[in-house]
Amino acid sequence: MKRLIACVSFLALLGAPLSPAQERPDLDAVTRIRAEGLRNSSVMQLASELMDGVGPRLTGSTNLKLAEDWARQRLAGWGLANVHLENWGPFGRGWEYDKSSVRMTAPDRAQLLALPEAWTPGTSGPIHAPAIYVKAAAKEDLDKYKGKLAGRIVLFGDVAETRAHDKPESERYDEKSLSELFEYEMPGGPPRYDRETYRKRRELNRVATKFFAGEKALAVLTPSRHDGSVLQVQSAGSYKKDEEPAALPELVLSLDHYGRIVRLLERNIPVDLEIDVQARFLEPDPQQSNVVAEIPGADKRGEVVMLGAHFDSWHSGTGATDNGAGSVVMMEAMRILKTLGVAPRRTIRLALWTGEEQGLLGSKAYVAEHFATRPEVTDPEQKKLPAYLQKPTFPITTKPEHAKLSGYFNVDNGTGRIRGIYAEENSAIGPVFQSWMEPLKDLGVTTVTMRRTGGTDHESFDQVGLPGFQFIQDQIEYYTRTHHTNLDTYERLQRNDLMQAAVVVACFVWDAAQRPDMLPRKPMPQPPPGEKK
Repeated sequence: MKRLIACVSFLALLGAPLSPAQERPDLDAVTRIRAEGLRNSSVMQLASELMDGVGPRLTGSTNLKLAEDWARQRLAGWGLANVHLENWGPFGRGWEYDKSSVRMTAPDRAQLLALPEAWTPGTSGPIHAPAIYVKAAAKEDLDKYKGKLAGRIVLFGDVAETRAHDKPESERYDEKSLSELFEYEMPGGPPRYDRETYRKRRELNRVATKFFAGEKALAVLTPSRHDGSVLQVQSAGSYKKDEEPAALPELVLSLDHYGRIVRLLERNIPVDLEIDVQARFLEPDPQQSNVVAEIPGADKRGEVVMLGAHFDSWHSGTGATDNGAGSVVMMEAMRILKTLGVAPRRTIRLALWTGEEQGLLGSKAYVAEHFATRPEVTDPEQKKLPAYLQKPTFPITTKPEHAKLSGYFNVDNGTGRIRGIYAEENSAIGPVFQSWMEPLKDLGVTTVTMRRTGGTDHESFDQVGLPGFQFIQDQIEYYTRTHHTNLDTYERLQRNDLMQAAVVVACFVWDAAQRPDMLPRKPMPQPPPGEKK
């Protein structure tokens, strides 16, 4: 879940950089970190154990519990301290599926590529039924289908136009694009995400699904957002126990296969389908867990530097680039530091978050437990929106640990190498990061931008006034092929990029742990003018 939020840029770091005497990276440690991380890396071994050995890790699933046990054993085996699972919740329903098969049986016989959306039921055995194409831009458009859907499989969604791929899907930042990312971007432009548009679309889908179930349809097929054999699959039903579960199986069908069926139906050629989905809801344990481990500090051990990534994934692939990559990078960074036998001044704490794909749930819960709380969202319309579109609530109530966190570093933009870091409008942090990047520039780490980025777990920290940062990463094919799709597998990982990222992270957290002072902070967030605190 990633979104770029345009804000003010760095503007040449808003002043002269600090002198080397004021801000100096530990070059001896950087040399040792680079040697261990680039010559003795275990990052791809970790990736195979997690992605191949465990697989997808939907929040609330059996596989996520297996992954947590694997991570805990690995971290403890390296000799890290305080390795434990920290519960949060309650979450709601778990869900997983064992089988998904969709076939065309008339007018042709063909195996179709489809996967079920999370938190929708199975079919209780194969179902055979004619297909019907439903076109509805508004809920009033559904009326013309009354009495026509019983015993049918509904295709719901427009057929997107497909074009030849004339640009490479694997993209890296070049000097020009990094310069653009650095540049000032005037605030006040149109929002990247329109709350009202999202609300209307979500409401139409809710009404349509309820209508299909009331009309006795048997299942719903929607088109993938990508062409070819790429299925972008998330959820259609709700994991929340206080919300009614989905009544019908809902599956994402490959755009190519979806388009073929729609074209046949529009030519009045009947299409018969067979669907067999084995899926189940899980409700044994309402609590979910984050994985936590530490390297204890020395003279400043009460102060903490954190690094983390989200451990959960969607179920269509094996959660490799989103975000197994970030998880194994952070684990490898901890392994590097522990292997070197370094003794940091501050405690270095790793957290592998769960529930990120449902709205940063694990990291938000951790921040609320340890650092600061905000009032619950009470507005009914706001509660219908995903967490990243909800308006922040006030006041913020801090806890004693809030004053002890130096900073949090996050990786969650795929397999690409690190090219810099978002300073999140914190002008005081810019010279610090620039100094740390000097011995890493030959690895491609060059850019500090004052822009903010969204949709990753660093937001849980930033939103309560804590220094939380996400690294800038090469996009590779993240948004075009792997993000929440069936292609999100080990094969899409880039070995050299992950090795580089682990080294960069290890250097950043080490420098933060050794710095004489904690990282500088921005002012605490305040409500917009006119709103009550």
